[in-house]
Amino acid sequence: MQAIFSTLQVVICVILVLLILMHSGKDSGLSGAFGVGSGAGPLGGGSLVERNLNRWTIFFAVLFVANTILLLKHPWGGSG
Repeated sequence: MQAIFSTLQVVICVILVLLILMHSGKDSGLSGAFGVGSGAGPLGGGSLVERNLNRWTIFFAVLFVANTILLLKHPWGGSG
């Protein structure tokens, strides 16, 4: 069971890193290569794509934290 959650943790980490790299920064970063909007809004992202990118990043960040806590608690028992 721990191997499943550990593998899931690695997958979540890779997805989270890619999502963070797709965000536009001061220099438009990697997001310009994928056509993510650089519209100006109250929180920096004005386009629908940018808002969805923010939502997905938050979702995977919460998933990452929950999976980390689950791995630390390991409620399925056993040693390790």
